[in-house]
Amino acid sequence: MKRSLPLAILLALLLALGLAPAARAASEADYKAAYAAAEAAAKEAAGMRNQWTVTVSALAAAKKAADGGDFDRAAAAAREAEALAKASIVQATSEKEAWKAMEIR
Repeated sequence: MKRSLPLAILLALLLALGLAPAARAASEADYKAAYAAAEAAAKEAAGMRNQWTVTVSALAAAKKAADGGDFDRAAAAAREAEALAKASIVQATSEKEAWKAMEIR
């Protein structure tokens, strides 16, 4: 069975990052909205027992950048964290049934 999970994760990540607005400077409100969305997705992934460590790192980077007043970098890191969390959710959902195809019968 050909597995396309890595491609699905990559596409989800690129889609999420590609839709992020980059034409104007991010405000604190932009960061807070992006961080809240990322945190919600990360909690969902954690609930599925599939939270990636890179997601946690991206959330920490977003918070650190915001604490330093760099809301452009903070919002970008938060959007990255959200994309990573969503990709981990896609992986968890896919793997929930995919393992059956690999089982020796």
